[in-house]
Amino acid sequence: MGLKKNKKGNLGGGKRRVRSLELNLILWLSFLLFALVLIVLFTVLNGLIINNHFRRREEDNLSAAGTVLKSMLNLEYPDEISATMLRIANEYSVSAYLFSTDGNFVYPFDSTEEDEHRETYEFIKEKFSELDPETAKMAQLVFTSDDSASLASIITWQNEDYYLYLFTSFEHINNMQRDTLYLSLITGIFAVALSLVVSGFISMVVSRPVTDLTARAEELAKRNYDVRFNKGYFLSELNRLSNVLDYASTEISKADKMQKELIANVSHDFKTPLTMIKAYASMISEISGNDPVKREKHAKVIIDEADRLAALVGDLLDLSKLQAGIETPERTVFNLSEDLYGVAGRFEGFALQQGYTIKAEIEDDLYTYADKRRAEQVLYNLIGNAINYTGDDKTVVIRLYRKGNAARFEVSDSGKGIPPEQIDTIWERYYRSEQTHKRAANGTGLGLAIVKSVLMRQSIPFGVTSKVGVGSCFWVEFPPPPDPDVREDEKSSK
Repeated sequence: MGLKKNKKGNLGGGKRRVRSLELNLILWLSFLLFALVLIVLFTVLNGLIINNHFRRREEDNLSAAGTVLKSMLNLEYPDEISATMLRIANEYSVSAYLFSTDGNFVYPFDSTEEDEHRETYEFIKEKFSELDPETAKMAQLVFTSDDSASLASIITWQNEDYYLYLFTSFEHINNMQRDTLYLSLITGIFAVALSLVVSGFISMVVSRPVTDLTARAEELAKRNYDVRFNKGYFLSELNRLSNVLDYASTEISKADKMQKELIANVSHDFKTPLTMIKAYASMISEISGNDPVKREKHAKVIIDEADRLAALVGDLLDLSKLQAGIETPERTVFNLSEDLYGVAGRFEGFALQQGYTIKAEIEDDLYTYADKRRAEQVLYNLIGNAINYTGDDKTVVIRLYRKGNAARFEVSDSGKGIPPEQIDTIWERYYRSEQTHKRAANGTGLGLAIVKSVLMRQSIPFGVTSKVGVGSCFWVEFPPPPDPDVREDEKSSK
């Protein structure tokens, strides 16, 4: 299936792009939404508290007043009825009325509200008439509405039944609720206005450093590696981000420089042998074809340069596989001492021909648990590197000895040494020291990069100590076998 084309003519997979918002707008909207949620929540809670709490309290007062009056009026004398009902009504903040069963007011005696409460009397009488007489005398009938609550019960005094009627109004609660709602609206308007101001200020303070970081990051994206990121932000996260971006800028700059050097070096390393192969092939064809001595000499140059190209291609493939992580180390237990003797022996012919001295101080029967093929490659590359960079005395010292449980390998040269600021750089591919040796290096320039990739892949410690004008010592600490008895078993099997 072909790729879809959007309205702007860009190729894409047909996915709809999500519209992004600016940070200050997000902060502003967040503060505003937070303020509105608090206002609504405050208003709702106030309404619930007022409706539930205060109304319930009034109803409880009404019920308590009815219970107290019903018990006390049975015991009081007639001339004390008025005082008792007035005292209880004031104590519980209710209005109290006492009717006889024929509809006359007993309390208050000179009531001017008798006609007004006639309907109330009729309503109470009707409700109690619907109940069994014995049940009616024990019952407390409660009636509630949005504006009031009332309670009715039957009391018996001097063998006569009376209707006790208590009433409380919710008008003050409703007024309180309206006042609270009005206050909430005023507070809400003020809170929204304040949130707009505060959110605008905070969004400006917060978004300004982010905008600054974004602008500097855009400069970095344009390959301006001189850009530096500020460290004085009030947010620790922004300071950490600045540190990361500074580190990324440095690493990208190094990578860009290494890439250019890689292209230049690979181009040079491929171009030189190819040019020589072509030149010597032409010489064989045109000049030395009939001269066996010259022909053999020229053919050897072609073979050497072809070998150099093959080695370069092999090292590039090795390094690519190691850095891509597509190769799994095949760890085994093997005699590292014997392997080191074998690797050092591969340099004997070259050392005799070129006048090098390779001193070996190797402790016997030191075993390790690692990838044997890659370990031999590490040993070979480090010894070759020492030969290439040793001093005029052409001396290289190889050591292998036990250090704790590990087998420590060291190779030392007497070259010019490595400046401290370049110690971390020497492990990069195609690194060239500013204090390059005068002899032609015998290798591809990828040896130390391969060493680093192999050892890091297997988590094997390594490093280098160097002193300018004295020389360098590269070291590797190979891990011991998982089972200490393996070494003894290996010895006994020989």
